[in-house]
Amino acid sequence: MSDHLAPSSVPAPASVSAALTDAPIVAHVVRAGFVESVHHGTAVVTAPDGSVELEIGDSSGAVFPRSSSKPLQALAMVRSGLATDGRLLSLACASHSGEEFHIEAAREILAGAGLAETDLQNTPDYPYDDAARIGWIADGRPKQSIVQNCSGKHASMLATCVLNGWDLATYRDASHPLQVAITDTVRELTGAEPSAVAVDGCGAPIHAVPLRALALSFGRLAAATDGPEAKIATAIRDFPEYLGGTHRDVTALIRGVDGLVAKDGAEAVYAVGLSDGRGIAVKVADGSSRARSVVLAAVLRRIGVGSDEVLSVLEHQPVLGHGQPVGAVVAVGV
Repeated sequence: MSDHLAPSSVPAPASVSAALTDAPIVAHVVRAGFVESVHHGTAVVTAPDGSVELEIGDSSGAVFPRSSSKPLQALAMVRSGLATDGRLLSLACASHSGEEFHIEAAREILAGAGLAETDLQNTPDYPYDDAARIGWIADGRPKQSIVQNCSGKHASMLATCVLNGWDLATYRDASHPLQVAITDTVRELTGAEPSAVAVDGCGAPIHAVPLRALALSFGRLAAATDGPEAKIATAIRDFPEYLGGTHRDVTALIRGVDGLVAKDGAEAVYAVGLSDGRGIAVKVADGSSRARSVVLAAVLRRIGVGSDEVLSVLEHQPVLGHGQPVGAVVAVGV
């Protein structure tokens, strides 16, 4: 029998975005003065009108923003009648750490809509925060949807469905009215037609858009002075610990720069909006999160945003030897 797959068994080649294929080296992994590995990536800064002010690589290439899309998804919910604000709205935009205050807030959203944890359809998991995860497992508790980092988004999706009389069992389907509203909002805020729709890690749809379009959408959110967009931005700025967590760099970044909104995403995506309407987006081509915040910090330094104190939090990615720092992940070419 041949060791080769029959032609009909070979999957068709997947399309590869220019944001990956044309990505230059943007970070070195340095161990004791020796460059051990490199990361390729793409970064862009957009002006309020959508023009490109700074580009590293080809930002016209599409990416899945992953959890960086959550503020846009939450915006669609608010436009559809979701009345939460403050910390609960920030949690709707969150990839939270699964700390106790996150879990209680997610339960509050569900209770306010007359729902239970069993209504959640996001993928069960342990808490993201190290200490919270260790404590959860030590207590013998299993993976649960309520502690998974997307539970605030899913609880808010369900609450939006209750308000509109939409079916709860199918809320993750791309054809569901909620997901159609989210697609329309993504299209409007990014100014781009999604080039692909897939299932995100939590089970909800995710849309591929050009990296520069993602940056533009965050600039629009951050510059908004009224309406649902401003409501989203205000919630994120006022309650960044609900967006991320006690020990998260995204929380420190939002706290440390006036008027800034940001959201980190899986597969090494980071999106930022500034109050003057500029947007920033970063994608590390290999999906490694260790380079994501380092490259973003380099972009922020280049455009003069953020203090050394704040940016040092983003740049803190030590390389360890026997448990001790012997090097670091450092940005290059930005």
